[in-house]
Amino acid sequence: MRKNLRIEGMSCVVCANSVEKAVKNLSGINKAVVNLSRNRLSVDYDENAVNLSTIITSIEQAGFKAFIDLKETNSLEQEQEIKSIKSRLLISLFFLLPLLYIAMGYMFGVPLTNFLNPHANAVNFALAQLVLTLPIVFLGKKFYSTGFRSLFKFQPNMDTLIAVGTGAAIIYSFFSVYKIYLGENNYAHNLYFESAAVILTLITLGKYLEILAKGETSEAIKKLIALAPKTATVIRDEQEEVIAIEDVLVNDIIIVKPGDRIPTDGEIIWGSTLVDESMLTGESLPVSKKIGDKIIGASINKNGVVKMRATKVGEDTILAQIIALVENAQATKAPIAKMADVVASYFVPIVMGIAIFTAVFWYLMGENELLIFKTFISVLVIACPCALGLATPTSIMVGTGKAAESGILFKNGLALENTHELNTVVFDKTGTITEGQPKVTDFLVLPEFDAREILYMVAAAEKCSEHPLAEAIVNKAIADSIQIPDIDTFRLFEGRGIEVYIEGKKVLVGNAKLFKEQLINLMQLQDVADKLAENGKTVMFIALNQQLVGIIAVADAIKDSSLEAVKLLKQMNIEVVMLTGDNKRTAEVIAKQVGIEKFYAEVFPEDKANVIKQLQSAGRKVAMVGDGINDAPALAQANIGIAVAAGTDIAIEAADIVLMKNDLRDISKALRISHATIKNIKQNLFWAFAYNIICIPIAMGVLHLYGGPLLNPMIAGGAMSLSSVSVVTNSLRIKNFK
Repeated sequence: MRKNLRIEGMSCVVCANSVEKAVKNLSGINKAVVNLSRNRLSVDYDENAVNLSTIITSIEQAGFKAFIDLKETNSLEQEQEIKSIKSRLLISLFFLLPLLYIAMGYMFGVPLTNFLNPHANAVNFALAQLVLTLPIVFLGKKFYSTGFRSLFKFQPNMDTLIAVGTGAAIIYSFFSVYKIYLGENNYAHNLYFESAAVILTLITLGKYLEILAKGETSEAIKKLIALAPKTATVIRDEQEEVIAIEDVLVNDIIIVKPGDRIPTDGEIIWGSTLVDESMLTGESLPVSKKIGDKIIGASINKNGVVKMRATKVGEDTILAQIIALVENAQATKAPIAKMADVVASYFVPIVMGIAIFTAVFWYLMGENELLIFKTFISVLVIACPCALGLATPTSIMVGTGKAAESGILFKNGLALENTHELNTVVFDKTGTITEGQPKVTDFLVLPEFDAREILYMVAAAEKCSEHPLAEAIVNKAIADSIQIPDIDTFRLFEGRGIEVYIEGKKVLVGNAKLFKEQLINLMQLQDVADKLAENGKTVMFIALNQQLVGIIAVADAIKDSSLEAVKLLKQMNIEVVMLTGDNKRTAEVIAKQVGIEKFYAEVFPEDKANVIKQLQSAGRKVAMVGDGINDAPALAQANIGIAVAAGTDIAIEAADIVLMKNDLRDISKALRISHATIKNIKQNLFWAFAYNIICIPIAMGVLHLYGGPLLNPMIAGGAMSLSSVSVVTNSLRIKNFK
C-alpha cells in the first residue's frame, strides 16, 4: 500500500530526516521519502504489518503533524498558508517599525520624545521596546515550540537555532530591563529586543518569499490537475444528461462538442474532428481523429461534434497516470540528495557547538558580554540547513515539470539524475525507428503455384501471430477479399518464424535461418530475396509441405523524426546503436538511412538484454528505447529505459522515461533537461555549502580578530532567509530552459 501524507511543522532537511526516521523505525515500512519542497511524505508499507494510524502517530510523536494528502485540498491549503504567513509578516512589520525607531533612532540623531529617551527615561525606553517585541515573539511562537521540542528530543533543527539565538537575546534583554529598573541605566545600551524582533520578522519574510517561489515549482502539477474536466454529457436511456466526471462509467457514450475538453479516455464511434493534445503531449499541431481512433481525456475537441465510448475513467486515464508519474518523480529523492541529507543530519549540532565555542573563546579573550552575545547569536542565526534541504527537491520538481510540459515523463528522481550520465542510446527498430505499421510491398510465388491460394494459407498462419509484420500480411489478404480460414495447429519459432497446419497441409513462414534449420533449399529465390533486403525490406520465405513456394516482403516506413533524432544525439557525443531481430541486410539499410553506424541484427528477443549487458560491461551508460513486449527485459536492464507512449503497457511499465509524443527527438530533450537540472542542483548545493563556509567564520568574529567589524545578528537573520530564497529562485531558472 502506498499513501501520501501532508506533514506540518517541518522547517528544514533535519526535520525531514526526523520524519523519515520515525516512520522507517516501524515494522512493515518498505519505503518512506519526504519531499521538503511540498511538505509531503510518500510512504510504502505492508498493510498486514502496520496501519496508517500507527504511521501518523509515530510522526506526531516525533513532533510533527500528519494528514492524509488530498489533491483537492492542496491548492486551498497553500493559499491559506500564504495568507497566514503574509498576515504574520504585516503585523510583525507594524510593531517592528516603531520598535526600530525607538531602539535605534537616537543613534542617528532622529528626534525622540523625552518620555522615551534612554538618557532621561531609561525604564520607559526599555519597557516600550519590550511591549513592541512581545507581539512579534507571539507571532513567531512556532519557532520556539518546534525548536525547543526538537532540542529536548536531541534532534535540533533550524527552528532550534532560531529559538536559542533569539531566545538568548530576549532573556538577556529581560535581564537588562531588570537592571535598568534597579537604577543601572547603562544597561539601556545592552537591550537586544530589536535584534530578536528583526531576526524573527526577516525569517518570516524569507518564509513568505520561499513559499511563493515553492508554489511556482509545482506549477506543472497544478496545470495538469486543472486540465481535468468537471462534467460530461452522456447518453443514457436515449437522453442527453450532464453528469459529474466522477460518475462517468466505462462504456458510457459521451457527446463532445467543439471547444469542449474531452472528459475521459475513449474511442470515437461517430463523427470526426481535430483534437488539440498539446497540454498532454507537447505536440503543437491538432491531430485528426475519426471513427475507431482513440482520444485522450482532457485534450480539446477543436471543430467537430463527436460521440465517443469511454474506455478508461478515474485513475486509469492517461491524464491521471501522467499526474501520478510526475508526482512520483517529484516525491522521490535523487542519489545526489543523500549527500545533503548526511551533512544536514550533523549540521545543526555542529553549529550549536561552534556557537558555544565562539562564546567561550571570546570570554577567555576577555571581551565584553556585548560582543560575546553578538557572536553567539549571529552564529546560531546565520547557519541555514534549510537551503541544503531545498537544493535538490526544488530543482527536481521544476525539472520534471518542465519535462512533462514537453511530453517527457521521468518516473522518478533517480531517472532524472542518471539520464545525464548516458553516453550510449540503443534503439529498437520496428515501431521505434520505424512507424511500426509495415505493409506488404512484394509477393512472389513460383510459377507452379497459385498466388491467391498461397496468400490464403500465409494469412491464416500469420493471423495467429502478434508481430507487426504478420498484421501487414493479414491486411493484404483482407484487401484482396480473401476469406482467412482457421488453422489446425500453430508453432512459434522465436525470432525466426512460424509453422502451422491448414487443411492438412504444413505451412512454414519465416526467415532464412529457419529454412536452413528445416533443410529447405532457398536457391530459386535467394537472389530476389537479397535484392529486396538491400532495399530495406524484410523478406519472409514461404514453404508448403517442406517445399519452397514463394517469398513475401514487408517494409516499414522510417519515422520522420528518426534521422534528426540520431543527428541530435551524435551532436551531444552520444553513441547510437540499433538493435533488431530483422535480418542483417535489412538492418544495415535502415541503419544507414538514419545515420547509425553500429547495429545488431537477427537478435532474439531474449538476447536483447544480453546486448545491453555487453555494452554496460564495456563501461557504457546505456539507454534502451523501445515499444514492444519483447523490449521490456532490455528496457529494465538498461541504465535508463525509454518507452514511446504508443508502445505496450508492459514496455511503459519497464521504462524509466516515457515519451508521450512518440517523437525520438525528445530523447535529446530529456538528456538536456537532465543535464540542466543536475547542473542546477550542483549550483544550489555549492551555494548552500559556500554560504555557510563563508558566513559562519564571519559570524564567529574572525574579521574582528584582525580589526574588522562584527556581524550584526539582524544582518545574519536576513542573510539566512535570503539563502533559502536564492536556492528556490535559482531552481526556477530551469523553467526558462529552451
